[in-house]
Parts: sequence; structure tokens; C-alpha cells
Amino acid sequence: MSIVKRNNLFFPSLMNDFIGPDWFGGTEKWNASVPAVNIKDNTENFELELAVPGMKKDDFRVEIDNDVLTIASEVQTENEENKENYTRKEFSFTSFRRAFTLPETVDGSKIDAKYEDGILKLTLPKKQEALPKPKRLIEIA
Repeated sequence: MSIVKRNNLFFPSLMNDFIGPDWFGGTEKWNASVPAVNIKDNTENFELELAVPGMKKDDFRVEIDNDVLTIASEVQTENEENKENYTRKEFSFTSFRRAFTLPETVDGSKIDAKYEDGILKLTLPKKQEALPKPKRLIEIA
């Protein structure tokens, strides 16, 4: 099994077996506010890296529900300036949500997340039975 990403617009066909279609729940449009994600398949784990500069670790919500890993964020800012004959009020709201269907080989109870230098990095350890087995010699009787 593989980690399934919903939407393969920006991944080459080589990645189709690793990352499946329909990442955004049926939406075919790309939204510029959705952070880029790198997925690495290492020997003992998968690593997900999201490029999300300018945020704080408290801005993220990472959860697992029924083998679906969801990474979401909502940030709201508001600035108000009062002068003699005018008031200027500006506000912004930024949000994103990324969802990944985890393969059966991932141990969901041991997932680790770390935010540093604008990169949110999640380590998804593989279950012991999914790790490569060492080569062994079989004696012939």
C-alpha cells in the first residue's frame, strides 16, 4: 500500500502508484494557499514535509481519523489604525487542509511532528512487519 494523496495535478506519472487521485476531495482546481508537500519513503518510515513559512507551531492541527492523516491550519489577523478623520481596518484569513490516507504499513500511534524554519515535518514510522528483512542463506538438506 502507499500513502494516497488526493489530486495528482503536479506529480509526474511515475508517482501515480505512490500518490493516487482526488486529494482535495473531488476538487480539480489548484489553490495557491495550499502548501507544497514532499513525501519521502525511507527504509524505516515515511517523511512528509510541508512548506509553510511564517507560521507558528500552534497554528497547525494534525490528527488521524480512520487511517486518514489530516493537516490543517487557520490563521486570522486584524489591524486597525485610527487617525483624526479616518479609521483604517485590515484583516486577513488564511487556511488550508491536506489529507492523506495512510497505508496499513504505517504505525499511526508513533507519528511525530516538528515545525522548524518554515517546514512542518511529520515522521510516519512503518510497522515492524513492513520493514525490510535481512538477507539470509537457506541451507539445502
